[in-house]
Amino acid sequence: MSSCITLASYNMHKAVGLDGRRDPHRVLKVLQEIDADIVALQEADKRVGGRGSTVPHELIDSHGMYKPVHLGVRHKRVFDKARRHADRLLKVNTRNIGWHGNAILVKRHVGVLDCAALELPTLEPRGAVIAELLINEKPLRVVGMHLDLSGLWRRRQMRAILEAIERRPQKMPTVLMGDTNEWRTEAGCLKDLDGQFHLAPTGPSFHARHPVATLDRIIVHKDLNIEAAGVHMSAAARRASDHLPIWARVTA
Repeated sequence: MSSCITLASYNMHKAVGLDGRRDPHRVLKVLQEIDADIVALQEADKRVGGRGSTVPHELIDSHGMYKPVHLGVRHKRVFDKARRHADRLLKVNTRNIGWHGNAILVKRHVGVLDCAALELPTLEPRGAVIAELLINEKPLRVVGMHLDLSGLWRRRQMRAILEAIERRPQKMPTVLMGDTNEWRTEAGCLKDLDGQFHLAPTGPSFHARHPVATLDRIIVHKDLNIEAAGVHMSAAARRASDHLPIWARVTA
């Protein structure tokens, strides 16, 4: 990578802001402010009903800034055939954008080489997503994740993600992004990184009203350099979700 790449991670809280309103336009406004090349989203899909994307596909397309990485997976839904038929009749798209709420958006100039959806060990449904991308003619692997509230399951999930990376057929620089739910910096699931990755110094991102916890992380492989990092604290970001988005600029 000959130039800086801007990465961002955002737990968008299903597009429900601190005022209790679901407003996907606010989420897209925040992403436009950050202007990252690659974004990992958490809580991007609804957890009940059809589990469709909380930011309508049509809205993402019309916004024009990003394209979602299509993972080719669907959550099993009740009356799925009937729902797809209704979608066609009403000309709407209620399918999920990610996997267990995790999604990856990329700018139009970023190519997608391969992708995968992971099931993670847990008591409740959890997953992670992998996108192998081509940017500035160089490959970059991005993992989006939202780890468990339980410390025991977080460690198991992090190990499962690292093992999945090891099994990938191609070796390339890797970045893990998402809501780790880990309050500590040198223990818990982060301890399993074992010196192969370093944490971007983004700072506290939760709660958006008064951020005190660094739950959201951008975890960068040692082959990449972190040039800058931070929390996006605009007025729009402080209203759009209970988490503030984080960002980092990296180079090879």
